Amino acid sequence: MNLDKQSSDQFTPVLDHIRQTQKAVSWSGSACIVIHKGNLVTEQYWGNHSLDLSARPIQADSQFHVASVRKSYIGFAVAYAVYKGYISSIDDLVTAYVNDLDRNVLEGTTIRHLLTHAHGLHMKEGSLFREFPAGTNWAYRMIGIDLLAAVIKGTTGQTIAGILQNEVFEPIGFRETGWYAKSNEKLVDVIRDPYDRNWVTSESTAGDKMNMYVSTRDLAYWGYLHLKMGEINGEQKVAKEIIELATALQSPRLVDQDLPQNGFLWFVKDLPALQSEIGPLISKGAYQILGYTNVALLVIPKHDIVVVRMLNSFGSPKGYDYLADIRNFGDTVMGCL
Repeated sequence: MNLDKQSSDQFTPVLDHIRQTQKAVSWSGSACIVIHKGNLVTEQYWGNHSLDLSARPIQADSQFHVASVRKSYIGFAVAYAVYKGYISSIDDLVTAYVNDLDRNVLEGTTIRHLLTHAHGLHMKEGSLFREFPAGTNWAYRMIGIDLLAAVIKGTTGQTIAGILQNEVFEPIGFRETGWYAKSNEKLVDVIRDPYDRNWVTSESTAGDKMNMYVSTRDLAYWGYLHLKMGEINGEQKVAKEIIELATALQSPRLVDQDLPQNGFLWFVKDLPALQSEIGPLISKGAYQILGYTNVALLVIPKHDIVVVRMLNSFGSPKGYDYLADIRNFGDTVMGCL
């Protein structure tokens, strides 16, 4: 995928915001791309792949660890399974698809609950338990992602990575997106506390683990594919219905309406919500996906814009308010329009 480049200083405040974030976190490299009205208007790279003095400079083909941004790809795989009829409805009970966990604990949990972090399940020390009744609250727990991966594999017979490769990466030409068992020169190091318990590695390339790396431009094009509802250069590369499913509001109506709102794992802007990861100034219908490495992909259909922020900083240092920063990042984008 190639877009016309029309450099503009319109989004300089977004670059300035990223520079301010750089000062608040531990990092060695970062990047930003803005696609506005079909043109690549901003493309900026800073720093190096690691803190090593001889490290490779960050450049267009540098692939960042995107952490939970990978969930937008998992959401796509679920939407694909629904579109193709492998899953009859996201309101199906999880127990209809998963048989190797305690059915009593899973009782009442639907695929919709998994997709919107409203499932109420938690896994600790190998034991599955329930934090709250499904559909009554919101909590960001990894077990929901593990269950979705199991549902995808069990229904389609394919891995998440396999679905994405066949349906998106190969047809569109994404060459800088993947799940990696081993490091290579194009992968950017993750700057982190070596004792951070949230850090995990894997040799799986099935797309179900947190070892996904994406270049800034591939992530921007991933957002652009969604913005254009699967149509690129007049050709429907991906079924519009898949994108619509993934990015539409799917959250059950929760008692606390200030909790975040989700599509197929994407954060979606609908009603005002105090705990939303999306800034209050951002237009309704926007959607965003975030990663613990301080990576963000924001799509605002109303203004025909895709913005990517890349950093290789894992976690939130003391004194850094991640939620406030990412909300302000989006609001800065809106201020440029």
